Amino acid sequence: MGGNAGPAVIYDGECGICQQSVDLLKRWDREQVLRYVPFQDEAAVARFRIALPALAAAMHLVLPDGRVFAGADAAPELLRLLPGKRWLAVCFRIPGVMPLARRVYAWIAARRRCLVRGVQRH
Repeated sequence: MGGNAGPAVIYDGECGICQQSVDLLKRWDREQVLRYVPFQDEAAVARFRIALPALAAAMHLVLPDGRVFAGADAAPELLRLLPGKRWLAVCFRIPGVMPLARRVYAWIAARRRCLVRGVQRH
């Protein structure tokens, strides 16, 4: 992945909901810990070696050590990386919260109006 590359958020740059989520993360990310990469930037996302349909289906967090978290599973990891928001990550340890977060994420992802429905594998 590269020595000093920080955590990267890969998102759909053509989706309004995704852009709003990234805007919120950028406001919270006062120390600029995260890099934001729209999956439409093929050159930038190629180095992560994540299949395009997976990137189209959910936001991804890629950590410098190579771990990858997608969709709702990325939320507590993102919160842990953001000073001032780390305390919110603890909420995801409450029994039932993570399964609920996954269901809510899937519901929103299935209803967002994006141009990724016809994305083909290369």
